[in-house]
Amino acid sequence: MGFTESTLLLPSGSANKKVPEDKWHLTYIVYFTLGLGYLLPWNAFITAVDYFSYLYPDASVDRVFAVVYMLIGLLGIFLIILYSHKSNAFVRINVGLALFVVSLLIVPLLDAFYVKGRVGLYGGFYVTAAAVGLSGVADALVQGSIVGSAGELPERYMQAVIAGTAASGVLVSALRIFTKAVFSQDAIGLQNSANLYFTVSIVIVFICMVFYNLVHRLPVMKYYNELKLQAVTVNEDNDSVSGAVWRSTVWDVLGRVKWYGFGIVLIYVVTLAIFPGYITEDVHSQILKDWYPILLITGYNVFDLVGKSLTAVYLLENEKIAIGSCIVRFLFFPLFLGCLHGPQFFRTEIPVTILTCLLGLTNGYLTSVLIILIPKTVKLQHAETAGIASVLFLVFGLAAGSIIAWFWVL
Repeated sequence: MGFTESTLLLPSGSANKKVPEDKWHLTYIVYFTLGLGYLLPWNAFITAVDYFSYLYPDASVDRVFAVVYMLIGLLGIFLIILYSHKSNAFVRINVGLALFVVSLLIVPLLDAFYVKGRVGLYGGFYVTAAAVGLSGVADALVQGSIVGSAGELPERYMQAVIAGTAASGVLVSALRIFTKAVFSQDAIGLQNSANLYFTVSIVIVFICMVFYNLVHRLPVMKYYNELKLQAVTVNEDNDSVSGAVWRSTVWDVLGRVKWYGFGIVLIYVVTLAIFPGYITEDVHSQILKDWYPILLITGYNVFDLVGKSLTAVYLLENEKIAIGSCIVRFLFFPLFLGCLHGPQFFRTEIPVTILTCLLGLTNGYLTSVLIILIPKTVKLQHAETAGIASVLFLVFGLAAGSIIAWFWVL
């Protein structure tokens, strides 16, 4: 039941109506920007790790942030999928984007009025962790709803969203390299760097708000909104929109996509168990020194973007091969372990860099494949639910992986 621009036609009276052209690829650009925007706050928090580690030297910043963000996001997505029939995606996305702005403002304001570059004020760390949690709430609202709405559209728009999420990592990595090269690595320089990440993130999230509120005026979006409306109307004619019916529908959708979801969970259990905690805290280079984790994170993000862009060229549609590839990725565990405790060559920069880039490439491509395929397994009126379900699986994998990451410490 794939949704393509050639097969998605209006039913009954409008069956011969052609899909409007996505002029200048504006809709694609909007969904790419939305994907970039909703992951940018998380990337800003995690990329400012140098500053937070300087302020709070006794805290395992990366891992604490990851657990808080992922667990709150998981709970939020779970609630959204249960009650999405009682809420409007338009409202959820706008509220979520506004919460992103609030969470991103907390760190610069905290610096200006309380922390002021002083080390060891752990009250500031708890407030920052709370801001991360608020960003997790916003992510649940925005990511679940954006991916859900993209699930009702042809697969190129879902690919745009997923590629946008990877682009956010590349953008923040580029900013990190710029700030490290330009700003001094003392308290003031690190503070200026962190504030730049959050300022850029706020600007881009605001652009996302504008884009999202304008995209529905485009002819191609009006077409698909009409198609969705007719499909939902037919569905409501046949079923009562009661809580019991909805829960039954949700369980049916989850049952249909469970193996794809299982693959997504496996992807992020492996990825988050290694990245970014292992990269930033466990491997070291005498040559590159403190540039090493920054370059490794950049390499991961660039190859993650490459992987998520490759599905625009070739989409693997064989479920067994895709899920089997997710299982094969568990080989990264012994390989990265070898980079800590194995032969001397394995503990050098080249093997670690190659493995990190492969981790990003496989993460990007397989994530994009599975999330694109999930909405195609259900009827159009359930595509949004399937899209949200894919995010539920993704965040569950992220949460599990962020917890497993602590085993590197043990």
